[in-house]
Amino acid sequence: MAKKAKKAAKKAAKKPAKKAAKKVVKKVAKKAAKKAAPKKVAKKKSARKPNAAFMAALQPSPALSEVVGSKPLPRTEVIKKIWDYIKKNGLQDSKNRRMINADAKLRTIFEGKEQISMFELAKVVSKHVK
Repeated sequence: MAKKAKKAAKKAAKKPAKKAAKKVVKKVAKKAAKKAAPKKVAKKKSARKPNAAFMAALQPSPALSEVVGSKPLPRTEVIKKIWDYIKKNGLQDSKNRRMINADAKLRTIFEGKEQISMFELAKVVSKHVK
């Protein structure tokens, strides 16, 4: 009788072990299936198109044309050329780099002000282009 009890105990111990082993095998198979499944390919974003309003050529006023030239230019190019002029002539304030010092040409654009902030530059330029 003791032998039968031992055999029954062994069988009972093996059953949960077999079930656990089967669960592990199933999990591994699921993971392998997920890895093998084809991944969705993200759509490539098209190249960003510039806003047409920024690229429209604007005619500079006579005062502004002394600095950027008389040809019609987009607003972005006008600002870029003004910055080239400022850097070429060393008109950026040495202590507070956000301030732009005016020379004779820029003073007419800056409405007579001796100095303006770089953040005001676009506002001032918009009054001098059509």
